[in-house]
Amino acid sequence: MEHLSALNEMQRQAVVHKDGPLLIIAGAGTGKTSTLTHRILHLIKEGVAPGEILAVTFTNKAAKEMRDRIGELLEKYGFKTGIRYGDALPFMGTFHSLGVYILRAHAEKFGLTRNFAILDKSGAGTLMKQAVKEQGIDSKQFSPDRMGSIISRQKGNLVTMEEYRASAGNSFFPTIVSSVWERYENFLKREKALDFDDLILKTVILLRENPTIRGYYQSKWKFVHIDEYQDTNGAQHELTRLLVGPAKNICAVGDGDQNIYSWRGANVQNILNFEKDYAGARTILLEENYRSTQTILSVANDVIRKNTIRAEKNLFTKNKEGAKIGLIESYNEGEEARIVGEKIKNIIESGTAPENIAVLYRANFQSRVLEEAFLVMGIPYQVLGVRFFERKEVKDILSYLSASQNPNSLSDIKRIIDCPPRGIGKSTLAKMFAKDEHGLPPAAQKRVTEFWNLLRDIKEYVSTEKASDIIKFISERSGIEASLKTGRDEDAERLENIHELVTLASKYNILPPEEAVEKLLEDAALSSDQDSLMKNESAVKLMTVHAAKGLEFPYVFVTGLEQDLFPHRRIGAGEVSKEDEEEERRLFYVAITRAKEKLYLSHASVRAIFGQRQVNIPSEFLLDINDEHIEREEGDCGIDREPTIRLD
Repeated sequence: MEHLSALNEMQRQAVVHKDGPLLIIAGAGTGKTSTLTHRILHLIKEGVAPGEILAVTFTNKAAKEMRDRIGELLEKYGFKTGIRYGDALPFMGTFHSLGVYILRAHAEKFGLTRNFAILDKSGAGTLMKQAVKEQGIDSKQFSPDRMGSIISRQKGNLVTMEEYRASAGNSFFPTIVSSVWERYENFLKREKALDFDDLILKTVILLRENPTIRGYYQSKWKFVHIDEYQDTNGAQHELTRLLVGPAKNICAVGDGDQNIYSWRGANVQNILNFEKDYAGARTILLEENYRSTQTILSVANDVIRKNTIRAEKNLFTKNKEGAKIGLIESYNEGEEARIVGEKIKNIIESGTAPENIAVLYRANFQSRVLEEAFLVMGIPYQVLGVRFFERKEVKDILSYLSASQNPNSLSDIKRIIDCPPRGIGKSTLAKMFAKDEHGLPPAAQKRVTEFWNLLRDIKEYVSTEKASDIIKFISERSGIEASLKTGRDEDAERLENIHELVTLASKYNILPPEEAVEKLLEDAALSSDQDSLMKNESAVKLMTVHAAKGLEFPYVFVTGLEQDLFPHRRIGAGEVSKEDEEEERRLFYVAITRAKEKLYLSHASVRAIFGQRQVNIPSEFLLDINDEHIEREEGDCGIDREPTIRLD
């Protein structure tokens, strides 16, 4: 079969396995996405209808890559593709977009409409602050962020507010959490909105409590594929179980050695227990790496071998042996940043494009000194995490669009009611929210009426026009575009972002107008940090190791390899548990395996943390690397090096 010719033996076995549960343990860089997409192609060639195939992953970036590759493969092997294939394409999306898809079809079960709002992290945070405030609770003692994290973790473990309150009894702190949670849920109901965690939790509740609906989706998707299975939390694991029908045609793909998200509920035991959860499951190991040099893989294997909570595997490659690992030893973080900058300048001057270089760190605060050095040295850089959809002007436009579809979304209305200024203040807004607009002075009533008319006009426009034209319409009719034509540089940049939103919206023009708007708002709400890198800027990428998962670069610098920073130890934490210890090692393993050609590891003897300078010893991870794989790097470019403190 021609479509299998480019695969290695283990990949082929994974692709042709059809009936019954399958676990693919796919090491870093072993062609996981290629195997998954060829498996879906093979099912279609074997006569499975595309609409009977479900493929779920964790990020929009990964889902887009999967969709693009499937489209290319189907076209290559003679299948007609486009916006639809037959009645449907395989469903390929994230867990959250899957939840949105199912909940929109059954929104009335939760007192919602199809156009329910999806609160992003910022929107949910605003409501949580309001809930804490209205409960009369001291926000310093019980911070909204802490309340939000606790509630999010409970939802991720499939615990509802009612269940949590029942288990709290008279305990002081859980009682406080319960009261805030109840107020927060009331706000969500008022706005006909769901937060991220609800998208999974409520889908699980829907499928659990409605056998007919559960049976419908089990028969709709006869072949279920879950990517990055090691990252599933309790709710995602249960959602998967509910969607897999009696035939148990589930294919889980993942790597326990890359489980690095336990802090947000991911449970590595889900992948380790797969064969228990699905009796008779077949397990296939993908160990041939196509990404990195053998030197990088040898180091990665040595590092991860110390972990005990894992399935045994050993990465290998037919690639070249490759350069040794560069070890950068600096006096302090400033010198570290300068030496890293020197190396990067040399790499760029030798012909490497800046976007092929990444600098990784354990904690976000480490980026500041790197940015300062790169600015001085004229190195173009981009910090991952500045999301396009988080920019104020973009959120304003999307809030107009969301409010036009769901006038109950008070968060959206609050955001745009006086943007641009139209003379509607807090007292007027309070009367609007209380449905007491008739009590307003005539001038205020007129302004409020004009606002509601604007939302009505947008809603009417949405019913007939293309997505890109809708964004243009909102920008002009709302007055936002005119308000940004001030001639100031920052306003010109904001206007450019709106124009970019129009361009982005044009990709939805092939959909019917209302469906296009629904999809645009969904994608904006579910965007992730990695989406900010989808635009191929010619710049060195700076990001945390967590954010780098799933990415790869020819040149990778891992900085701040010092004990208690990487591996990280929380301030005030007592003994580090074995699970946390092993997760830090997995995180370092992920950092190593991002590199394709050359890996640099860096540490400083002195570093300022929380305003205090402290002497550090090198990370224990460096001791796991055989000396034969290491070469020490020196700074150049005329920098006066301060003496490095050696602690042997």
